[in-house]
Amino acid sequence: MKVVIPGGTGHLGRVLSRALAGGGHEVVVLTRGSAAAEPGVRTAGWDGRSAGPWTAEIDGSDVVVNLAGRSVNCRYTRANLREMWNSRVDSARVVGGAIERAARPPRLWLQMSTATIYAHRHDTPNDEATGVLGGAEPDVPAYWSSSVDIARAWEREQELADTPHTRKVALRTSMVMSPEPGGAFEMLLRLTRLGLGGPVAGGGQYMSWIHEADLLRAIDFLVEHEELSGPVNLAAPEPLPYKEFLRSLRTAAGVPFGLPATRWMAALGAFVLRSDPELLLKSRFVVPGRLLEAGFEFAFPSWPAAAADLVRGPLRTVG
Repeated sequence: MKVVIPGGTGHLGRVLSRALAGGGHEVVVLTRGSAAAEPGVRTAGWDGRSAGPWTAEIDGSDVVVNLAGRSVNCRYTRANLREMWNSRVDSARVVGGAIERAARPPRLWLQMSTATIYAHRHDTPNDEATGVLGGAEPDVPAYWSSSVDIARAWEREQELADTPHTRKVALRTSMVMSPEPGGAFEMLLRLTRLGLGGPVAGGGQYMSWIHEADLLRAIDFLVEHEELSGPVNLAAPEPLPYKEFLRSLRTAAGVPFGLPATRWMAALGAFVLRSDPELLLKSRFVVPGRLLEAGFEFAFPSWPAAAADLVRGPLRTVG
C-alpha cells in the first residue's frame, strides 16, 4: 500500500510514518522544509498552497493522510490564528485538487481535524451523531470560537472537493498521548514530575485523549472499513475531568502531589510557555461513537492504564 502524508514531519507524522513504514508500506511525506524523514520513508517538497510535481505522488497512491497545519500550541494572536487557518484550509484545498485531477485517485483521503470543533460542555459527551459544535457558547471567551471556525473551514474544504472515487474521512482527533518528543504527553509528564500536575481552575473541565497505539489502530481500521466516511472522532471512550486525569498521571509517575493552579495562574503559565489557556481550560467532552458502533476495540479505553503504559515506556529521542 502506498500512503502519502502531507505535513508528515511533525509529531503525529513521525508516529504514523514510522508505523506504516515498519509495516512494509510505501510512505511518502510531503514537506515544506528539510526535516529528516523516518527510516524507510521518502520525502517530496511542496508548499502546502499550490500544485506542483508532488501531485504525481498522490496519483496512483492508495491512501492520503493530510496532517498539514500550523501547531495550535501557540498564542492565539491574529497573526497565529491567520496562519493556523491558512495552513489548514489551503493544504486541504490543494490536496483535494490533486485528488480531483488524479488519473488514478487514492481510494481513501483521511483529513486531519480536531475534537476542539465541539462545544465546551460538562453535561453530555459529544459524539458524531448528537454532538454540539462549538462557537456559540455563552460562558466562554469570545475568541475561543476562532479555533472552532478554523476546524469547520478545514472540514468544509474536504467536503467540497469533487472526489467521487475517493472515500473521505475527517479525523476529529482528541489529545494524542504518545512518548514521541514534542507532544502533549511529554509536556504533561514533565510538569507532573516538577510538582505542577495539579488541577487547573478547579479541574472540572473534561479531557478527551487517545493513546498513540489506538490512534494507529484506528487509522488501520478506517482504511479497512469502507463503510465509514465523514467525521469520525478519534478519542478514547472514557474521557474524564482534568483533575482526575492529572491524578492518574501523578499515580503512574509516582509523584505524590501536584500544585493546583487558578484560572489566572493558567493564563500566566500559558503566556510564559507561549501557548494559549484555551488548551487547558476548554472542556473537551468527546467520545468515539462511530468507531465503537463499527466494532473497533480500544487497547487503552481508560486513562489510568494508558498513563501507566506511557510512563513505563522510555521517551524516544529524535534522530
